[in-house]
Formats: sequence, C-alpha cells, structure tokens
Amino acid sequence: MRLNDDDLKSRLTALTRDLVIIPSTESRPSERERCFEFLHNHIDCIPDVKIDNYIVNDHRSMVVRPIGIEAPAILLCGHLDVIEHPQPNCYHSVIREGCIYGPGTGDMKGQIAILVELYCALNARHPGISIGLALTSDEEQGGTDGVRYLCDDIGLRCGVVIIPDGGSLSDITVEEKGVVHARVLFHGQEAHGARPWLGDNALEKLMQKLMQLKAHFATYWPDEPIVEQKNHWFPTCSITICETENTTTNRIPDQASAVLDIRFPPPHTSQSILSDLASILGPECQIQPKMMIAEPTHLDPDPLFCELTREFTDSLKLVRASGGSDSRFFRKYDIPVNLSRPLVGNLHALDEWIDIDSMVTYYRICEAYIERKLHLNKVF
Repeated sequence: MRLNDDDLKSRLTALTRDLVIIPSTESRPSERERCFEFLHNHIDCIPDVKIDNYIVNDHRSMVVRPIGIEAPAILLCGHLDVIEHPQPNCYHSVIREGCIYGPGTGDMKGQIAILVELYCALNARHPGISIGLALTSDEEQGGTDGVRYLCDDIGLRCGVVIIPDGGSLSDITVEEKGVVHARVLFHGQEAHGARPWLGDNALEKLMQKLMQLKAHFATYWPDEPIVEQKNHWFPTCSITICETENTTTNRIPDQASAVLDIRFPPPHTSQSILSDLASILGPECQIQPKMMIAEPTHLDPDPLFCELTREFTDSLKLVRASGGSDSRFFRKYDIPVNLSRPLVGNLHALDEWIDIDSMVTYYRICEAYIERKLHLNKVF
C-alpha cells in the first residue's frame, strides 16, 4: 500500500532525526557501526533479499540485493558518514520552518532515510524487485574503501544508479570537476630565530611558493563575479591546511607542509594538474598526491529520470558541479548516474538543513522512475 504524503513526511522526518543523533564521523568507528546496525534493523525484515557487508580499513559497506540478482537493474546508493565538528555534542536536530536542521541532515542522513524507506516500500509491494541498496561510510574521505572497493574489487554492477548527493531537486548533475587533493612539503635548516641567516626557513619557502601557485590559478578566474552555472567552470586551488611541526617561537622551522584542494574541468587532467604543481613549486618541493585523485566525470543521467523530475517539479536544469561524488566509480564501468537531491543548505555547517516537503517530492520522483523503468505501473 502506498503511503500518503503526510504519513510519508512523518516517517522520513523521524528516521532522519534518528540518524542525525548517531555521530557517524571518521573518528568514531563504533558510531558508524551503530548507524549500520540501526539501518540493518530496518532492512533485514524484507523477505528474499540478501545483505552483504564488507569492511576495508575500518570502513564498512552494506549491499542489499534480491536473492539471485547480483547486478540489479537500479541501485540506490548513499553514504552514512558525516563530517567532524569540534563541538562533540552538536549531533542533534530541530525542526524549524519546514526544515530539519542539524549536522548531516543534507549530506546525507535525510537522503539515506529516503533511500531506506523507498527500498522497504517497493520490496513490500513487489517482492524480488530488481533494485539494490548500497550504503558506505567513507565518502567524506574520498570513497576509496567504499564505492571504489565495491565497484573495482567486489565487482558491484547495476543498470543505473541513483545517488542523491549532488545537484538539487530540479537540478540534475551531468558533469563533475576532477579532483586532486595533495600535500606539498618543503624542508629547510633549523636555526635560532634571532639569527635567520644561519637557517633555511621551510615555512617561508612554502609561503612564497603557495603565493606563486595562487597567482597561477588566479589566471583562470573570470573578471566578473562568479555565479554558479554561469562562469564557475574553471580550475580552482584552495589551500585548506598549512602547518609545521615547529612549536617554538624563536626556532626557524626545518619542515613545513600544506594541503591543496584542486578542482578542474576538461581539458585539464590530473596528470596535467600535477605537472603544473611540479613546475610552479619547483624541485625543492615534495608533492604527495595520493590523498584523492579523480578525473572530470560525465554522468550520463537517464532521460526518463530527467523527464520525471520536470514532471514533478515543473522545472529541469542540467548542471555542472564544482564538487565531486562517488559517481565517478560507477562511471568507470559506464553505469549511468542520476544525481540530484532534495533541497538542502549550509552543508558541513552546524545549521545544515534539508527541506521536508522536498524530501517527499524527491521520494516520489524516484518511486515513479523505478516504477516506469521496471514497467511496474500496471501492477499497482
């Protein structure tokens, strides 16, 4: 039986708030495990499905599929990990003005609630339906132990995947920029701070080179103010961490490093970006690019999903995203990705939010898509 919108809204809100109070961050593996067990308890009552669990470097993934179907026609995919906040007791939520506010609501505990409710409801109506559910716990760390492992090492496949982790309710992502996360490291010679001529200040060398790097990427910036979907499609470089082991005021540091978050569209590649880094930072710089590397990705969303999005929202935009997602791991195997989501905001902030009405609309879009894609309409 299909839930009416009011009952569905109530269930999605309750499940989202239950998920938010579990602080499933990178530093809390036991809480990530508790989150998995909580969701497992919602799913294991579904008859004729099998639940597989995989653990890589303390990152668990859970894959649910109908018994006898290894590659479902449609896969629902999300991550239950959320980012760290310095306030340890911040992981709770409030409802205000039609939204759920709290850490992780929009990225992506609210969407996990939608996927789980949808999976349970469709299986109740159509036992054995060819849909799968994949939940991972390391997307905020790059997805290597989660979706990458499932696709590359386990061989998880499907006809098409739905990932509610980008775009917006009527904005479907068609392209994502590539990513290079790298640590750059300089060495020098320690000395007393009163006699700098005796030392070689690694921190000052790092700062000088970082300014050259910023000047290089500034050449890509447009002259006009940047507006999403108008003139944001160019390479960027953000210096996110700058540090030295030195803790003494009057000591010249002999080591300094910085972490870079670089995003780039075609025709740039990760190799061309790394070559630029090496050229600008010079031979004294040690570049450690293994944190995260991804090429620009075209997602190839299903036209039927686009059509239904327009039908339910009276609008449709195909957008390019500055950020990345786990989509790239599926696209490596030519699996189309439908990437959109409910209305969300203030992502990664304490007052992150998700709009409740848009959760229901997104649920209905996905429900209708699966019904039509699998030719189930006449069964209801």
